[in-house]
Amino acid sequence: MDMQIYFPHLGIHLEHVGKNFSIFGFTIAYYGVVIVIGMLIAMALIMYTAKRFGENPDNYYDVSLMAILIGIVGARAYYVFFAWDMYKDDILQIFNIRNGGLAIYGGIIFGALTVFVYSRVKKKSFLHMADILILGVVFGQIMGRWGNFFNREAFGEYTDGLFAMQLPVSAVRQNEITQTMWEHAVTINGVEFIQVSPTFLYESLWNLGLLLILLFLIGRKRFDGQVFLTYVMGYGLGRVWIEGLRTDQLLVPGTTLPVSQLLSGTMVVAAVIGLLIQNHRYRNQGCLVDEQNGKTGQKLG
Repeated sequence: MDMQIYFPHLGIHLEHVGKNFSIFGFTIAYYGVVIVIGMLIAMALIMYTAKRFGENPDNYYDVSLMAILIGIVGARAYYVFFAWDMYKDDILQIFNIRNGGLAIYGGIIFGALTVFVYSRVKKKSFLHMADILILGVVFGQIMGRWGNFFNREAFGEYTDGLFAMQLPVSAVRQNEITQTMWEHAVTINGVEFIQVSPTFLYESLWNLGLLLILLFLIGRKRFDGQVFLTYVMGYGLGRVWIEGLRTDQLLVPGTTLPVSQLLSGTMVVAAVIGLLIQNHRYRNQGCLVDEQNGKTGQKLG
């Protein structure tokens, strides 16, 4: 009775969108399938890009695997930390990620730390590696948000806009239904629905646009870190907007401040400062090279 997902203003009526399926009696969540497919394609994109720029793909394969594994742990740890009330009475639920509960910022932070350590050990430029690896991260995020679609989660406040999405009340977590949603709830064929903002779709489309920008920039970058920092700035800007719509926000303990919104704003400022610093260094290096070439020319003359 709770398999339907409707987009009424688009004329899209999906009558049977399951959360999982079974193979030989073993239940597999679509959320996990989407995540795995996204990771595999993301790694292929990273390998292709590394080879395209004359890098050893094996290095990027190794660090990608490590970053994914450690990133998953980080994503779960981040979510559990800011949603501790959900787990403090049942600690074992911390290890149950089949119903979601992965915070992308935790994955990004732990993944970035993994790449930083790897780059130091291998004596490579962290920013150069990050420029290539971030392409896979963005693609993974594009795919990952569709896992939220199957889980009926990560949606926003009531809307009657073009992309409004209707979900059965019985299919979502009750604590994510706001008073405004209840006031606009509708009953269709005996099933009660809430109407929400599909923030998973907004973020997926935002990241798709961001990926296209990064793919354009990767072959034209002027300095290491330009692609990575552009991602940090672009993703942060989108998340500040989208996080403000969501009803499942993780809050800074003891406050009403959404932690992801606060972190996103900080990331945007840090990325802009980083881009300005790197661009200044690039221009100074260019001036230094021109000066040295000029001196060489005078001696030769």
